[in-house]
Amino acid sequence: MTIKPTFPDATPVALDSAELAFLADVRDGLSKPQKTLSPKYFYDAAGSALFESITRLPEYYPTRTEIGILDRRGPEIAALLPAKAALVEFGSGSTVKLRRLLRHLDKLAAYVPVDVSGEFLRAQAETLSGDFPHLRVEPVVADFTRDFALPASLDGQARAGFFPGSTIGNFEPAEAEELLRRFGRILGQGALMIVGVDLVKDPATLETAYDDAAGVTAAFNLNLLTRINRELAGRFDPAAFAHRAVFNPDASRIEMHLVAREAQAVAVGSDTFTFAAGETIHTESSYKYTVATFRALAERAGWTWLEVWSDPEGLFSVHALRLD
Repeated sequence: MTIKPTFPDATPVALDSAELAFLADVRDGLSKPQKTLSPKYFYDAAGSALFESITRLPEYYPTRTEIGILDRRGPEIAALLPAKAALVEFGSGSTVKLRRLLRHLDKLAAYVPVDVSGEFLRAQAETLSGDFPHLRVEPVVADFTRDFALPASLDGQARAGFFPGSTIGNFEPAEAEELLRRFGRILGQGALMIVGVDLVKDPATLETAYDDAAGVTAAFNLNLLTRINRELAGRFDPAAFAHRAVFNPDASRIEMHLVAREAQAVAVGSDTFTFAAGETIHTESSYKYTVATFRALAERAGWTWLEVWSDPEGLFSVHALRLD
């Protein structure tokens, strides 16, 4: 078999601590028999912008369906939050969904968006502060998959968490359970948690949602390789890989992969990784739950399940949990 080198001459670069962690994750993931890359690295500035475009696609039902639930059920959700609470949004991205709740949260004391994409986060926080001048906005640049400290100004204040968008489905079930435990440690006893959860449905609806006709999701997936090139002296040729999205019924998840179009060797920093033609990098899993299976997962993580709201078609759900 002839292996085609892809940009073999890597240029050494000095990496900061975040980039070193990124490099360690890439090295570990690409060394596995089934090569993987963590979906948390999708969200640089370009990836965040691409994802916002995905949410507006006709095939991508989760965002508009969840927004519909927040619009219809917002007063019921808001009624569960304590007065003068601080709302912490994990992986905040844009403020589209938060704004749907804010119209019902007139007694909210503070909003704390948490995201790894600092530039995007600060821009969103500045815009939100301008639109809601009486709301204290305290952005935190952090990876919510690791423990981090909330601003000291929140000490002694009632807290609630917001985790919309079915992001919980991007984690293996055991990891999702641990993530909910971590949120509990960060928020503290007595906290409320509002979580968006995508529901099991027919495979055709799921697959087209993750492989749109315009190719925006493909660009989002391939941007991960561009980010590796830019930040880690990677030498991927994105055109040498194709996007694939498929529903795995046994695992109840959508899988996104990057598929090597031909045999090739790719340098990342001082490492070189070989790919056979057709070999894939598994970049994302999006688990789909029933109401019962998500409730069981939340309860195993130590939360008390309070309520669920869904759309008439049963496509999506929003759950309320409490840490007693």
